Amino acid sequence: MQRERRPVRPWKVEFEEFVRARSHALLRYGLVLTGSADDAADLVQEALLKLSSSWRRVRNKDDPEGYVRTIMARQHVSWWRRRRREHLTAEVPSPVHEDEPELGEIWQRLRALPARQRTVLVLRYYEDLADEEIAARLGISQATVRSQASRALATLRVRADALTGR
Repeated sequence: MQRERRPVRPWKVEFEEFVRARSHALLRYGLVLTGSADDAADLVQEALLKLSSSWRRVRNKDDPEGYVRTIMARQHVSWWRRRRREHLTAEVPSPVHEDEPELGEIWQRLRALPARQRTVLVLRYYEDLADEEIAARLGISQATVRSQASRALATLRVRADALTGR
C-alpha cells in the first residue's frame, strides 16, 4: 500500500524561499549584533523558528525581514541579560583579523560595549534605521535610543583617544 503524499502548503514553500533568499543577510546581521559566528547562527535559527510559527500572518505584511530582524534584536538583548548573570570561567580568544587589523580593533571595541548600546549602534549604522524604528524594534523609547547611542559613541571615542594618546 502506497502512502498518499500530502500537498505542500503554499505558505510553507514561501517561508522556505524566504529563508533561502535572506539567510545569508540575516547571518551577517546576527554577526554584527553578537560578534560571534556561532552566536549569530544560533540567533538566526531561533528567530526563524519563531518566525515560522507566525509566517502565515507575517508574510503579507510590508516587511517580513524587518519582523525577523526585530525578533533577532530582541532575542540578542534577552540573551545578553541572561548571560550577564553567568560567571565565565575562561575567556575565549577573539578571532584574529590578519587581513584588516583595524577591523579586529573595531570588533573588539564593539564587543566591549553593553549589549543594548551595541544593538542600538548596529541598528542605527549597519541597518541604517531611524531612532523611531530602533525604538519600535527594541521596545524602548526614542530618548533611550538616543542616550544609548550617545553613551556608546562616547565610550568608543574615549577608547580611541586612549589608544592614540590624546
